[in-house]
Amino acid sequence: MRMDSSKARIGRIAAIYQHPIKSMSGRRIDSGSIDSHGLAGDRRFAFRRTGEHGGFPWLTAGRFPKLVSYRPVSDGGGSGAPTHVVTPSGERLEVWSDALRTELASSFGSDVELMHLSHGMFDDGAVSIIATSTIAAIERDCGFEVDVRRFRPNLVVEAVDGRPYCEDDWIGRVVAIGSNGPLIGITLRDVRCSMVSLHPDTAEPDRRVQQSVVRLNGNCAGVYGVVMRTGDVDVGDEVHLLDLHSSGENDNLRGDHA
Repeated sequence: MRMDSSKARIGRIAAIYQHPIKSMSGRRIDSGSIDSHGLAGDRRFAFRRTGEHGGFPWLTAGRFPKLVSYRPVSDGGGSGAPTHVVTPSGERLEVWSDALRTELASSFGSDVELMHLSHGMFDDGAVSIIATSTIAAIERDCGFEVDVRRFRPNLVVEAVDGRPYCEDDWIGRVVAIGSNGPLIGITLRDVRCSMVSLHPDTAEPDRRVQQSVVRLNGNCAGVYGVVMRTGDVDVGDEVHLLDLHSSGENDNLRGDHA
């Protein structure tokens, strides 16, 4: 496969979000690295339900909504691996501690254990992207300000044309970040679950958000992608769209489900 040498500027990186522990609170960062498994440090930790032996054992906010209000933090700040988790009650517990595991198990009602996987734990694609215009359209439909963290993106793009759901047009094409930065092959739309209804700080549900997502775009908001070239990304980087041409082989850009 080859990429067309022509490219179209579609916007700039407005924000970057990293989610160190799956389904827990995310954090906004100014810069990061995209490695072969997505944004470095994103969803590299997760709590596993020890009594679950099926294909998806992870503790998520879909089963335990309160999980979004647990906030991973790192010693010295920054985007490094989490060292502690601040609980909804304000306790600061070491990430590998029995105290944190017991707190979660007690609140959830079943035993859990912390896992670390270097390739991350994703539901669909390794990189999630949403446009500011999409969020603005959902806000207009809801009638109130919607915190971008509800959508748990990695990259937020301020698109030049300002069209809601412009990301849908990127599927099957390649997003290029910066002058020689990461290349992300856009694979599929992000079908939303009930997590968009949860307030990212309090976990209080508000179904109006998902109802708007369903009404406006068939319950899709944002897109997923797979990493085609690694590199660094900074807030303010320009974003371009490239075309991908097949050489006749069966080129499959879809990311693994994890």
